[in-house]
Amino acid sequence: MTLSERSEFRVALTADFFDDKGNAKFADLGTRLFDGQQHIKLSQFAEHRPVIAAEQVADSHGVIVLTPAVTADSLSGCDDLLAFGRFGVGYDAVDVDACSKHDVLVMITAGAVDRPVAEATIGWMLALTHRMLEKDRLVRTGRWNDRTAYMGCELRDRTLGVIGLGGIGRQLVALLTGFGMQPPVACDPFAPAEAFVGSGVRSVTLEELLATSDFVSIHCPLTDATRGLIGEKELRLMKPDAYLINTARGGIVDEDALFDALTSNRIAGAALDCFETEPVPESHRFGDLENVILAPHSIAWTNELFRDIGHTACQSMLDLSNGRIPLGVVNPEILTRASFREKWSRLTGIATGDLQ
Repeated sequence: MTLSERSEFRVALTADFFDDKGNAKFADLGTRLFDGQQHIKLSQFAEHRPVIAAEQVADSHGVIVLTPAVTADSLSGCDDLLAFGRFGVGYDAVDVDACSKHDVLVMITAGAVDRPVAEATIGWMLALTHRMLEKDRLVRTGRWNDRTAYMGCELRDRTLGVIGLGGIGRQLVALLTGFGMQPPVACDPFAPAEAFVGSGVRSVTLEELLATSDFVSIHCPLTDATRGLIGEKELRLMKPDAYLINTARGGIVDEDALFDALTSNRIAGAALDCFETEPVPESHRFGDLENVILAPHSIAWTNELFRDIGHTACQSMLDLSNGRIPLGVVNPEILTRASFREKWSRLTGIATGDLQ
């Protein structure tokens, strides 16, 4: 089949990638990968909605999604939709079961966020232990002589506990090798044994991790199993001089329990990039605490992050349009389903037997 004979493959971006004037909010969305790809037709949603509506995707074969949720209603009557590509690695806002039922792939940008999230986590570890925000406030408020009451500590000789030893967790462990810390521990019932061995990480139960770690860093997805994973009971297991860091998803940590633990000094501090309710509409109660650092679910946002996510998301759509299985498929079980493969063949113009 020649290029001119290829079926048009329509890819849409959700409207929140762009400002009110239609300009891209980020320097590089990766769409340059589509340059010269004559079979790709790129478009964008006309308006932003918190939940994608079926009429928004009716003319698309693939949709790259920034923040909107995907529900069963989003898929109603969308017979030509082949895939949703999440612009990131979280997919708790996507009804994966409904997508699978409708023969729609769900893809994430696996690997693209590992380095920036790991770097941001280390930045927070240093900021918390050296009490950087508190010392900054001393100067801003003319309290120079109070500095002896704000002694910090080093990462040296301390233990990192990682909840979720995926790509981010492994990258975090690798970047911390020069800080002289104790061997790290991790809790991840789904990680293969080689992930622990290859990273030099000891596998432990959640209870042991909480009881022995000086830093508890959360890097697991939000699922039914992890919702409320860190509650009052778990926080009471932590050491009084330990820190909790959450760059994963709000809902994994019980915010009421964490607030109580922080205000009663049962743990030393926390750094939070995500919250049970987002966006946070007004100043958050955690903002009144000196031993907490907060960010609006963007602590790892860098130009490099969005470049890599964009390239990965667009490459997945390009692979799909060319009959190749993309990376980061969340529901791979449908790839071998006859009805999915027939739709994939119909939309790409590639014979079923040639799909890879």
